[in-house]
Amino acid sequence: MPVTIDYYLSLNSPWTYMGSGPFAEIARRYGATVNVKPCKFGPIFEQTGGLPLPKRSPQRRAYRQMELKRWREVRGIPLNLEPKYFPCDDLAATRLVIAAKLQGKDAHLLSLEFGRAIWERKESLADAAVMSAAAQRAGLDAAALRAGGPPDGELDALYEQYTQDALNAGVFGAPSYVLPSGEIFWGQDRLELLERALKMQA
Repeated sequence: MPVTIDYYLSLNSPWTYMGSGPFAEIARRYGATVNVKPCKFGPIFEQTGGLPLPKRSPQRRAYRQMELKRWREVRGIPLNLEPKYFPCDDLAATRLVIAAKLQGKDAHLLSLEFGRAIWERKESLADAAVMSAAAQRAGLDAAALRAGGPPDGELDALYEQYTQDALNAGVFGAPSYVLPSGEIFWGQDRLELLERALKMQA
């Protein structure tokens, strides 16, 4: 039976972006379906004991930079350690990802291209032209996605629902990959363990 993996992500997260491509490859290898669920990690942090980046200690912020540098080399991604627009307002982009999902489009690839805009191209997702170009790179049309999707209010309600789903699943950080068994893999550095679990189920 094909496995469905719930994919909890934040478009602003460098870790989400860094793991997005490798995760897609793993899902393809094992015939897994990726259920993309963008969610709000501010409320999740509040309820699970996490801290937003500006409130973390200098030591933790410095270590984060060190890990970003290490992992961009491991993944071979030209990620900017201090992008020009971070964090940026990603609400409109998140709505597009949810709209793509509802329309049966590749919401995962779209989320990857939005991450590329922030972390490689030093662009802001608050810019409509940036969103359109990212969608085009993913083989999608941003205007058509907006026109074919439900109203913003319904998309925002789903955004809230995915956030609650994350909390109910025990998720506390992005990205998180959750198997039907409820097993959580937090962070792109756990992808090898996720693949191991899928291999055991194959």
